[in-house]
Amino acid sequence: MTAITTTTPGARVRLTARGRRALALLVAAPVLAAGALAGAGVLGDALAGAVASSTAETAQFEHITVMPGQSLWQIAEAVAPEADPRDVVAEIELLNGIAGAIQPGERLAIPVHYSG
Repeated sequence: MTAITTTTPGARVRLTARGRRALALLVAAPVLAAGALAGAGVLGDALAGAVASSTAETAQFEHITVMPGQSLWQIAEAVAPEADPRDVVAEIELLNGIAGAIQPGERLAIPVHYSG
């Protein structure tokens, strides 16, 4: 026995809200993927222009030794009393590769423009 199916002329397919979102995602996915690939190509071209230099900049700094009970904030105020201590602390942390914790006896590099 064969099943016979009939369709009503003029019947419309109705999409639910969930179906519309799924359809929108299916349509948008290739467009977004193509945009991402094109963007990566543009970014890659921009980075390709960067060239490493064989001449090294000479970083100038002075070393200080941390005294017992001394904090980075106190050091920043001492080496650059006219500057904002937050900026000086940030620069000292960046130069020395630290994140706020210092120990007595530790040697810290201070940028030369603060040690003048």
